[in-house]
Order: sequence, then C-alpha cells, then structure tokens
Amino acid sequence: MISQQVSNQKTVMNQHTTSFEDTLPAAARAYRILEQLIVTLELAPGSVWTEGLLLQRVGLGRTPVREAIQHLAWDGLLEVRPRAGVLVAPLHPGDWLRVLDARRGLEMVLARSAARYVTREIANLFHDAALAMQKAVISGNVVQFLEADKAFDSGLSLAADNAFAARLAGPLQTHSRRFWFRYQSEDGLAEAAEHHVALIGAVIEGDAVGAEAKAAELIDLLYDYARRAAAP
Repeated sequence: MISQQVSNQKTVMNQHTTSFEDTLPAAARAYRILEQLIVTLELAPGSVWTEGLLLQRVGLGRTPVREAIQHLAWDGLLEVRPRAGVLVAPLHPGDWLRVLDARRGLEMVLARSAARYVTREIANLFHDAALAMQKAVISGNVVQFLEADKAFDSGLSLAADNAFAARLAGPLQTHSRRFWFRYQSEDGLAEAAEHHVALIGAVIEGDAVGAEAKAAELIDLLYDYARRAAAP
C-alpha cells in the first residue's frame, strides 16, 4: 500500500522540487532527494545500496552525492559500510518514541521563538505551508503533505533564529516524518494537518505562549501514534 502511494504521487513530488531545488547547491539537492527517498521508504529500511546505484537514483555528480550520504549518515538515516555498501537505517517502532522524547523540548523552543521573531516574509511561507497541507488532505496526497511539513519545519527554524536548536531538530524531524509515513499516513493525514495549521496560526499571530502549547499538542499527537505503532 505504501509503495503504491509513492508511485501514484511521484509526479506531484517532482512538481514540488522544481525551481526552489534548482537554486540549491548540488550537495543540498542530493541531500533533499535522498532524504525524500528515505522518508517515503523508496529506499527501504534495512536495505543496502551501492554508491553507484544511489548516483543513478539521484542523478547528480559523485561528489555531491557522497557529501549527501555523509550528511545523512551523521543524521542517523544511513550507515556507510566500507566495501559493503550503504545501509538504510532500519525502522523499529519503539524508536519513534525515543525520537519524540528528544524532539519535544526542541519543538517547543522553536515554536516559542518563531512566534516572537517571525517576519512577514516567513509568515507568507507559513501561509503557503498551511494551504498546501489543507490541499493535501483534500486530495489525500501524503507526499504533498510531507513536502509542506518539510517547508514548515524549515520556516520554523528560520523564524526562531536559533541555529543550535535548528541543527538538533532537523534530523529528528526527518526521522519522525519517516515513522509517520510508515505507521500513520494512511489514516492520520487530516488530524496531523489540523494540528500543524493550529501551530502555524499561533506563530503568525505572534502568540509565543500559544505556539509553545500547540507545539506540545502536536508532539502529544505523534506520541499517541507512536505508542500505537510500538504496541505488541
């Protein structure tokens, strides 16, 4: 079912990675492509890939792909095994809870700071992300939602103006998206979008206390999903 979702939505995913992606350095483009393939399980958890095969999937040069692989290895999404290939991190349901334990405080810090320092330009990015999430719910397009969620997380980090928290939060957000895609995307789209839109509203309104609370509520929702996924 999940692989069918990805196959049906490849065209939309490509539409979301056009002009903006083209402005990024090659290594950053390679990172985003590989990250998307990992999150949507097109690079299956526990599978092993050669560098050559990953080069074919990404369609960019050897140097940027190698840099992206190293970055993703640092994030814990890949493991480079000399002379044996590149292992995609396995998915163990219980680890989702651990990811969320680490993520909770960071998300609250980012949301609170973003509400204090959000600019009109970033507020427009949040508006776009909220609209994209709502459209994704209407169309049932999980990949479009993931793209909007990624854009929201990036905007939150920019608005918060806290590079330390953002560096720690980024990999955890990616891990969480992968778990959500695997265990909850088939019936959790509308609920997840509702919580994100509520958080976006608080940030745009400059409500730091409210944004922090909405961030906590979003993580609580993900905790509920993760507990169900980890249940025997």
